[in-house]
This record gives sequence, structure tokens and C-alpha cells, in this order.
Amino acid sequence: MKILITGARGFIGKNLVSTLQNIKEGKDRSYDLKIDEVMTLTHDARDDQIEGLVSVADVIFYLAGVNRPVNKTDYVKGNVHFLSRVLKALKVVGKTCPIVFSSSIQALRQGRYANSEYGKSKLEAEELLFEYALSQNTEVYVFRLPNVFGKWCKPNYNSVIATFCFNLANDMPICVNDKHIELELVYVDDVVREMINTVLGKEKNRCNYEDGKLIPDNNGSFCYIPNRHLVTLGVIADTITYFSNHPDSIELPGYSNPIFEQQLRTTFLSYLPENKMSFPLNVHQDERGSFTELFRTKNCGQFSVNISKPNQTKGQHWHHSKWEFFIVVQGHGLIEQRKIGKDENGRPYPVLRFEVFGEKPQVVRTLPGYTHNLINLSDTADLITVMWANEAFEVRKPDTYHEIV
Repeated sequence: MKILITGARGFIGKNLVSTLQNIKEGKDRSYDLKIDEVMTLTHDARDDQIEGLVSVADVIFYLAGVNRPVNKTDYVKGNVHFLSRVLKALKVVGKTCPIVFSSSIQALRQGRYANSEYGKSKLEAEELLFEYALSQNTEVYVFRLPNVFGKWCKPNYNSVIATFCFNLANDMPICVNDKHIELELVYVDDVVREMINTVLGKEKNRCNYEDGKLIPDNNGSFCYIPNRHLVTLGVIADTITYFSNHPDSIELPGYSNPIFEQQLRTTFLSYLPENKMSFPLNVHQDERGSFTELFRTKNCGQFSVNISKPNQTKGQHWHHSKWEFFIVVQGHGLIEQRKIGKDENGRPYPVLRFEVFGEKPQVVRTLPGYTHNLINLSDTADLITVMWANEAFEVRKPDTYHEIV
């Protein structure tokens, strides 16, 4: 399959092109799609160049558009005239192929978009496409996209999320005019996935619009992104501000709206400057080695790494409620555990021993109510152990009690 893309240098275009190139090169196998060539087309191409490209294209992703022109007349020039040249070229060469078109909810021309010149030009482009599809008996897939966010979006242009992320990542202020404004949002990866799957015929999520509202309809004229988020501007600003206020924290936040907040955090991180891409960890050291917390979570415990020097023993304690995973990733060690107290005959419980090797990683659980230790059996090499505990350590409530195994 040969794919032609207009607007390849734009926000959605960059994400689409990178995904298609990964598919073409066999790096992304999540799509059942064989791509022979990914071609791009810019608005300054000559008619013969356009004709040459569309003549060999099996599908066209039309993402080109103008939304911040100097003159209002440029809306039509950028959003309608170039499309008409592409459709004319298809007719000249006698070629029909599916077209995926990136439109906008501003084409509804309702509410705050009632007087949108951009929306007017997008609506005109939609009508041009539908006329073409009807006359040529071919398929067009028109996506009326709401606000799209994600990596590589240009800040201080037409995305409030990109602007907030860029400013806060770079320690600059943001301005929230009305925190109660509700935005409909879609994530760029979801947009790319839906567009590609629509062409493949796998997930054609069709819809129509009634009184400005999206109504799913298998026979609808439009396509839509199922994973949509309705979020107020205030919530967006507060969430990104929270991310920016914890640049050096190893605590991973809990999410009240997991899908959206994960996508928003990913977007924010894509704008971090170089000086915030790294930060030091707090290493606890003594003659036995070191212990370093890696990550903390609000509800899912913490991750740490423990380094034991040769012939050293660490641990020798137990917990009421805490339990852990020990995974030796380097060296040769022994993990011992013993249940606290004595059995019905008054004898200490037996010691359970687990010999561990870095070249054969395995999980050893340390159980609540069992005192345990970690012994480095090597005379020369460090023992490195990755640990996870179901509870993050709290100084005021350590739940850690010394007792030799």
C-alpha cells in the first residue's frame, strides 16, 4: 500500500507519519498493514506533482489546513482551494481512492463556533469531499475533531493544553480566563489509531450530528474518536500545575480519571526541558551497602534497589502488614525467613531458605509476620536486589521490627 499525506509537518501529521513509518519498517506490528511507501504532499506543489502522487496513492490522509492565517481570506485558500486541487488531480488521472479528512467540530457553526471563519472553511471543504465521493463512487472518512492534545503540538498557537504544558514545564505562568469552560478533548495517539483502523475497515466508528451533538450511527456521514474526554479548563490547569510542582518527586500520582490523566501527564513530560529530565535519588549507605527508593505510589507501594556488599547480611526484621517482592538481578545470595513466635510445642518455627542468582531471576516473597534477611554469599561481588513493598515506607509508621532470623 502506498499512502499519501498532506499536512505531514503539522501536529497530527507528524504523529501519523511516525506511526506509518514504524509500520512500514516492521517496528510496529500492532496493525495488519503492509506499507510500501509513505508519501507527503505540500500546498506549494505544482499540479503535475500532485497528479503524479495521487496517481499511485492507495489512500490519502488529508490533514492540511490553516487555522491562524493573517487574513481571513486565507482560510478558504488553505482549507478549500488546496483540497479542490487534490480532488481535481484525482479526476484528471482517473483515480479513485479512500480519503481520510481531518475536519473540526467548528464546522458545526454552533455555540461559540457560530461565527468561526475557520469552521466555515472546514464545512465548505467537507461538502466538497462529500460531493466528490458521490460523483466518483468512492469512500471519504470525515473526522470532525475536537481539541486534540499530545506530544509535538505547537504551544502558544491553537492548543491550550500545549501552551499550559510548555509554560509550566519551563517555569512560566499560565492564564486561565474562565476555569468553568468545558472542553471536549481527544488524544493524538487515539486519533492516529482510529484513522488507520478506519482505512483498514476494522473500526469504523460512524456518527451524525443533531443540534450540535454527536450521535453514534453505523450509517453516519462522519467518523469520530470513541475515547473522548469532557474536562473543564480549571481541571486541566490544576492537573498540569500539579505535575509541574513535583518535578523531582519519586512519588507516582494516583489518578481519579486514569486514562485522561495518564495521557495528560505524557503530554506534559514531552515538553520538559533538558535540565528537568534528570534528578538525583536519596541513597542510604552504611558499611553493609546501600538502599535507594526508586518510586513511590499512593496506593500500590514502592520500588527500591538494594546493594549488599560481599559477605554482608541485611534485613533481620519483620512487618505486621507489609510484604515484599525480592528479585536478585546480580550476584549470588540467600534469603532466609522465619515465622515469628513458637509453634504449639514451644519450639521456634523453622527457617526457610531461598538461594538466589542474578542470572536466574526469581521472585521471593517476604511474608507479613515473618522475620527475614538478605545475605550476600559472594566474597568479591555486590549483590543487587530490586524490591517492591506493598506499602510505601513512612517514618512515623515504619512497621519494621528488628529480630534476627
